[in-house]
Formats: sequence, structure tokens, C-alpha cells
Amino acid sequence: MSYPPGTSKWNKIEHRMFCHITQNWRATPLASLLIVIALISNTTTKTGLRISCGLDRNTYAKGIKVSDEEMAGLNITRDAFHPEWNYSIAPKKQKTER
Repeated sequence: MSYPPGTSKWNKIEHRMFCHITQNWRATPLASLLIVIALISNTTTKTGLRISCGLDRNTYAKGIKVSDEEMAGLNITRDAFHPEWNYSIAPKKQKTER
């Protein structure tokens, strides 16, 4: 699968919903995060797709370095088209007991 130029991921649902989000907040001043969240959360399509969103007030540390060992332990599947940009990360594979 190839992705459009300038994108590293192509989530079809997000792409499909983005036009509905922008129509929903058309001509509304985006004066606060709460207004943005409310407008996004109230977006639906004629086929019944709904969006849910919320404000994440957590704080996250900056500048965290990931070691080569940690990177090697990730369950990464790279795409054939620009694998350095396009990849999926899945949960770690569980070791099965026998």
C-alpha cells in the first residue's frame, strides 16, 4: 500500500472524518480547547459514524531517550513503501508457556 505524499500514516477513518470535523466547526471561532473538543465530539456522518475525543491534561516528560536495546524490543512491522516512515507498532508478543 502506498501513502499520499507527505504522510507517514494513512488512517482511512481519520481521513474520512476530517472533512466532517471541519464542516462542523465552520465559521466558529476556535477560542479555547474546550470549544474545539465540543465541536469535534459533536461530529457525526449521515452513515452514523461518531467521533469521541477528550482533553488530556496529563503532563509528559520531554527529551526521553529510547535506547537501541528498547528499540530492538519493539514489535514493528515496516511497510514496503518507505519503511523508515511507514510502519505499525503492535503490543509485544507474549511468550507462551508450554
